[in-house]
Amino acid sequence: MRLKDKVALVTGAASGIGRATAALFGREGAKVMCADIDAEGAERIARQITDGGGVEAASVQADVSRAADCERMVRATVERWGRLDVLVNNAGIYFVLPLAQVPEEEWDRLIDINLKGVYLGCKHAIPQMVGQGKGVIVNTASIAGLRGFANWTTYCASKGGVVQLTKALAMELARLNVRVNCVCPGIIDTGMFDQAVSMTGADKADLAASIGAGHPMGRIGQPEEVAAAILFLASEDASFITGAALSVDGGLWAGPAPEEGLA
Repeated sequence: MRLKDKVALVTGAASGIGRATAALFGREGAKVMCADIDAEGAERIARQITDGGGVEAASVQADVSRAADCERMVRATVERWGRLDVLVNNAGIYFVLPLAQVPEEEWDRLIDINLKGVYLGCKHAIPQMVGQGKGVIVNTASIAGLRGFANWTTYCASKGGVVQLTKALAMELARLNVRVNCVCPGIIDTGMFDQAVSMTGADKADLAASIGAGHPMGRIGQPEEVAAAILFLASEDASFITGAALSVDGGLWAGPAPEEGLA
């Protein structure tokens, strides 16, 4: 087991990539604190981890845009298990609007959750990790943090900030034995994708096929595939990796989908 005897804190753990990550960490031997603004959802995945044979799991309600909540989720983890080895800053939201139509309060809300939430999680975890002599932070960015998409300006800005925060923080902490990396998912079959389906009114399978065709691998991704990349970065298998932005996107960042007949 790649995280045996490790203690991990995962935000946004009630659904999607966060839930898949928390579950995988549990199977890999970690004690997992599942944090989410959805208290019932966080408690549900914690129970699933322990019922499924995971070492131990617990839950905490946290709004990552609030400093007090982020301090409390870190404190709850350390008080329960005595340390914090891995922090996964995964919580996030999105919307699609031309920038000129984005209300200021919606810009603030998205930036507060997607970018400020990563800052706050790191801020409160770093002293514990430095004090214990070792730690790993994995942030969930996005392919939208690496390239621009029309009408996704606010989301792109937030995730681009996560990528740069990751790189700069990795430089700050490299000599302190704390690694910091991020994953950059492409389109993944999560609640966010379901939200996009409901906005368009399209059939989910049809929309997944259409969007998947834009990925060189010809499909959208699954939460478990992103969780596997997060596990790699969190584990000793990635012991010499810090400041990386790992694309988990079916080749979307590398180039356009192959032309029909050339795949």
